[in-house]
Amino acid sequence: MSTIEQLAETLSQYLPQEQVATVKRAYYYAEQAHDGQKRKSGEHYVTHPLAVAFILADLRMDCDGLTAALLHDVIEDTGISRESLAEQFGEGVAGLVDGVSKLTHLEFNSQLEKQAHNFQKMAMAMADDIRVIMVKLADRLHNMRTLDAMPGHKKRRIARETLDIYAPIANRLGMYDVKVDLESLAFEAYYPMRSRMLKRAINKRYGQREKAMQKLEDFIRSELAADYIDSSISIREKHTYSIYQKMKKKRRSLEEIMDVMGVRIVTDRQDSCYRILGVIHALFKPIEGRFKDYIAVPKSNGYQSLHTTVVGNNGLPLEVQIRTQEMDVVAINGIAAHWSYKSNGQSGISQTNHERATKWVKSLLEIQEKAHNPMEFIDNVKSDLFPDEVYVFTPKGQIIELPSGATPVDFAYGVHTEIGNTCISCRINRRLAPLSTQLESGQTVEIITAKSAQPNVAWLSFAITGKARTNIRHYLKSKQRENAISFGYRLLTRSLNAFRTTVEELAQDSVQVVLDHYQLENMDDLLESIGKGRLVGYVVARQLFPNFNEEELITPKSFKVNGSEGMLISYAKCCSPIPGDPIVGYVQVEKGIIIHHQNCPNIQDHLAAPERYIRMTWSKEIEEELNVSLIVSYVNERGAVAKIASSITDTDFQVSNLDIIERGKISRLRLNIAISSRVGLADVMRRIKAVRCVEKVTRETLVGR
Repeated sequence: MSTIEQLAETLSQYLPQEQVATVKRAYYYAEQAHDGQKRKSGEHYVTHPLAVAFILADLRMDCDGLTAALLHDVIEDTGISRESLAEQFGEGVAGLVDGVSKLTHLEFNSQLEKQAHNFQKMAMAMADDIRVIMVKLADRLHNMRTLDAMPGHKKRRIARETLDIYAPIANRLGMYDVKVDLESLAFEAYYPMRSRMLKRAINKRYGQREKAMQKLEDFIRSELAADYIDSSISIREKHTYSIYQKMKKKRRSLEEIMDVMGVRIVTDRQDSCYRILGVIHALFKPIEGRFKDYIAVPKSNGYQSLHTTVVGNNGLPLEVQIRTQEMDVVAINGIAAHWSYKSNGQSGISQTNHERATKWVKSLLEIQEKAHNPMEFIDNVKSDLFPDEVYVFTPKGQIIELPSGATPVDFAYGVHTEIGNTCISCRINRRLAPLSTQLESGQTVEIITAKSAQPNVAWLSFAITGKARTNIRHYLKSKQRENAISFGYRLLTRSLNAFRTTVEELAQDSVQVVLDHYQLENMDDLLESIGKGRLVGYVVARQLFPNFNEEELITPKSFKVNGSEGMLISYAKCCSPIPGDPIVGYVQVEKGIIIHHQNCPNIQDHLAAPERYIRMTWSKEIEEELNVSLIVSYVNERGAVAKIASSITDTDFQVSNLDIIERGKISRLRLNIAISSRVGLADVMRRIKAVRCVEKVTRETLVGR
């Protein structure tokens, strides 16, 4: 069993004696505070914080971080207050302990809402001091190492949340060794049978190759020495969970996974890395498409290395990683390397990595501020926690890191929020491309903006980064409220016409009575509720004038659709009305008004609630294009479909879909066309009828199918 004296001996290698003494004092303080408490395993409770401190000592954590690790359960599990800790060890340590304490009882496998809320708390704690999450990761790692003392259902819950949250965070902070340990232990606990079977298969395929691997290591070492390249070489096996994930994601067998075995070569200088790469490619045949230069373009967590996969002497694929000593420390410890180099008075890569991690945490805060609820927050950060990166360039050569599957919209928001909000199109490698295009590493992306442009709701179907999705949703929700207030004003004004008054002429007392009735704060909230269909304009108007004589009411004018209502007006798919059709509107909660053709059978169902039924007409200025389906019956002769399609190619109307629904001597097809008026529809139908093989053209509704 480890002791405080052994920890002190380890710490004395990089901390001054007065700081080692502070850490020892924290241990004795924790020992006294936890006196009488025991773990599930039966050990004295203080063995847990001591083990956490040992894990952080290996990462060269500073004095305050180690002190907080030893005291991290004191506030939560004993009667000692934060103020007492601050008095004894300073406000910095007390703040760290308090931050970790707030994360102690996260139950990620309970309701999704609770998981999201707790992850939000974790992001905020990281933002206050990133050492909070490092202590928490070390705490989780020791808990995973002693998981056998837990009952089976708790084992699975803790293992699942480790795989879902803690391991990805360790990866995002570049703490590779911690991530591997967490994943391996959680995999064994959550999938014990799969873990055993995979280990057995790996051992069967690769386990008897120790002598061959040693021979390979000696061979590479001698070849590098012959070229006067100083290096250290180690051969490793990829950890089981990583192999399992790759097999599952790519649906491949163990034999098809190329990097089960790997060689790591660590050298002294960056230029030596590229020299070693040349030697490796001269000795072994490289596998095409398997080279990656993470030195020139580091990963988002600061990882730097050259990766190449070659065919080894035994015919099996072999991944080779080449990096400098400092890159190796950062690759293994990630952000923790910052404290290691700081304690030695050095900086460089580790400082850059610390800045990257801090930047990421700040981006989490930005997402959290604009997210409207915890569920939206956690949905938006998923892609940031699981990043398979692509690296693209701005026109000036700046590198932007994005998750795999990212689009120019994600790129635009990655550069700056305002660029994302005003982008209208893009150029990829100097060629115009759709904003939905998935980006690939090495491409140069130029965003074209316009001052009057604004985010489009369709972007949410292909934007994947948390920053992009949060900003799009934030803008749309604020814009939707603005539109809803304007739309609600129009609806209420129309209803008040029946009472011979306007919104501006309403008595404040009457308005307040209605606001109190619906538990609303102000007039804007009332108008928004009417605009979104939660309240009906006529019903609100009647409540504003409860004593008005029914016989004196006048019939309100028809509501004119002008196309500026945005998402607050939608068009029923059952009858697909277009400008020029006689229409009626139905007020639906949270959807505003659904417009139907006046003869649509479905509108009869809504007449049971006449207060939600609105007479409507089209404005002369409307230029909105709406989809219409046409059914074309034609003689099935050679080239008939091509002739029908070409009959409307020289018009301004867009065919969105063409589908043959019946084949025979007389066949039928469905054409979906974007039309802006009945006049345009008549023109299209006339052109189609003019095709010699066409027998009949009719407009289709879903109701009539």
